[in-house]
Amino acid sequence: MSDMSRSVEGLSAEEKRDLLARLIHEKEGKPKSYPVSFAQQRLWFLDHLVSDNNAYNSPNSYRLTGSLNVEIFKRSLSEIIRRHQALRTTFSQEGQEAVQIVHPFLDLPLSFIDLQELLSFIDLQELPFSERETEARRLTNEEVLHHFNLVKGPLIRFYLMQLDEIDCVFVVNMHHIISDAWSYSVLERELSVLYNAFSQGSSSPLPELPIQYADFSVWQRGQIQGKTLQSQLAYWKEKLSGTLPVLQLPTDYPRPPMQTYRGTLTSLDLPDYLTSGLKSFSRQEGASLFMTMMAGFKALLHAYTGQEDILVGTPIANRSRTETAGLIGIFLNTLVFRTDMAGHPSFREVVRRERKVALEAYDHQDIPFEKLVDELQPERSLSHGDKSK
Repeated sequence: MSDMSRSVEGLSAEEKRDLLARLIHEKEGKPKSYPVSFAQQRLWFLDHLVSDNNAYNSPNSYRLTGSLNVEIFKRSLSEIIRRHQALRTTFSQEGQEAVQIVHPFLDLPLSFIDLQELLSFIDLQELPFSERETEARRLTNEEVLHHFNLVKGPLIRFYLMQLDEIDCVFVVNMHHIISDAWSYSVLERELSVLYNAFSQGSSSPLPELPIQYADFSVWQRGQIQGKTLQSQLAYWKEKLSGTLPVLQLPTDYPRPPMQTYRGTLTSLDLPDYLTSGLKSFSRQEGASLFMTMMAGFKALLHAYTGQEDILVGTPIANRSRTETAGLIGIFLNTLVFRTDMAGHPSFREVVRRERKVALEAYDHQDIPFEKLVDELQPERSLSHGDKSK
């Protein structure tokens, strides 16, 4: 029996009545409010901290080749929205607490919004062939900057741009408060399965989801308390004690008083021989490749700043329970890796220190980072990356 199934089994009679009421509300088509998860609480706070902020948009684009049946494509997207309550969620405030509002699906494409508001179909075939790609990029960049209203919703948008009969660009844009990177793999898999099934005249082969994201939120709030909370907090309070240093990287220009969130992404392909060497070195040290690369990153930061106390936050999927594997929603957690670079250590020694830091952090990963921030109350500055990210 799963952890969450046990949780249901252990509910009191009153709690079971509340659960039944929730199910009836969903069936009858009435929006229902639930507590937010800790990750959602952080993003709700950040959305209020900086207005009209699109830094937490989570877009992705896909190139679709082959003849596409747009109506079946829309039907597939509609079914995904029906399956995942997170995609039908908006947010509000009840008293001093943020809540998530799950809107029912019923038998309509959507009850609180029409699918046409979510999916924009744009036929670019009327443009000269040489201009279609440029226009697709322009529209994609424009969509990425779209500002989501967490209260009004919707918090997901689709763009389907047809360049020719067998070439389409599909853009998905979700707010981070309802999704994470793992969520995209869920969406991609379900969209492929549903489109193939519907194209063949079959019904959906996907089993109904055992839980929804709101169930996880309720469960998480109930779990993070008592001995579990105190044990996790004790470790992190000791690990993050004292003054938390701000990384003093040299910059070309003065730091602005408030972050602009303007930036870019660069990538680097390592040659096969170097990748192979890094993997071999990692095995020798009993470390993962991630630990070795993190050690290299911190060695670089130490070289640039001369600081010996280096803190780096890294995300983890936080989907250790089988019920959450197939859900769209924000589950990820953030772990802080604090490494002592004092004593002019060799790189091998830095890797060993990083391995120890990482393994300890993994052993204490259950406490939500947002809860840890609430407990530690670190000093915040709008000119630096928020420590609660």
